[in-house]
Amino acid sequence: MKIVVIGGSGLIGTKLVNKLRQHGHEVVAASPSSGVNTITGEGLAEALSGAQIVVDVTNSPSYEDKAVLEFFETSTRNLLAAEADAGVNHHVALSIVGTDRLLESGYFRAKMAQENLVKSSEVPYSIVRATQFFEFVGSIALVATEGETIRLPSALTQPIVSDDVAAALADFALGEPVNGIVDVAGPDQIRLDELVRQFLSANQVTSQVVTDESALYFGSVKVNDQSLVPIGDRPVRIASKRFQDWLSRTASLGQ
Repeated sequence: MKIVVIGGSGLIGTKLVNKLRQHGHEVVAASPSSGVNTITGEGLAEALSGAQIVVDVTNSPSYEDKAVLEFFETSTRNLLAAEADAGVNHHVALSIVGTDRLLESGYFRAKMAQENLVKSSEVPYSIVRATQFFEFVGSIALVATEGETIRLPSALTQPIVSDDVAAALADFALGEPVNGIVDVAGPDQIRLDELVRQFLSANQVTSQVVTDESALYFGSVKVNDQSLVPIGDRPVRIASKRFQDWLSRTASLGQ
C-alpha cells in the first residue's frame, strides 16, 4: 500500500514514516526538502499518484496569527484537492486536544480552520488530536521565563511522548476512516506548573516555577483544567509511556 506522509521529515513525520515502513508499506516522506510543497503545489500530484492514504503532520513555519491561518488553509486546500484528483481514500490529520476550547489563540483558530476543511472535503478522513508532547515541555518553560522565574498556571495536562503519537497515527491510518475526531493522550494527568518543575529538576535547571493562574499557555491563551486534556465522550486512546520514565531516560542521555 502506498502512503504519503506530508511533513515526513519532522519530529512526528520521521517516526511515522519508519513505523509504516516497518509494516511493509511503500511510504513517501513528503516535504519541501524532498520537492513536495503543499503551499505552492510543487510535486504534490506526483507524490500522491497511486497513494491510498495521506497523513498530514505539517506545521506552520510562522506562529503569527495571519501567517499561520494562511498556511493551514492553503496547505490543506491544496492537499485535499490533490487527494481527490488522485483517488486517495483516507486522509489523516494530526491536530491538538483542546483546539475547539482555545480559540482565543490565532494558532488554534488556524488548526480549527484546518479541521473544518478536512471535515467538508469529499475525502474520507480521521482527525487525530494529541495532547502536548513530552518533547515540548522545555519550550513551554522557555516561553514562560522571566529572568530566573517561570510563571505558569496549574491547569491539568495529560502529555504524551512523540513515539506514541506516531504509533497511534500509524494505527489510525491503516484502519478505516472514522470520519470524525479521536483523541490521543498520555497515561497520567499532571498539572502544567508541576510538569515543568519535574522537567527542570530532572535537567538540573535552577529556575523557579511560580504558579500564576493568570499566566498564558505558550504566551497566547488562558487555560484551565478542561483546556488541555480529553473531555466528553469522544474516543480516547491512552498511550503507555509515562513522563517520569521519559524524563529519567532523556536526563541520563543528557538530552
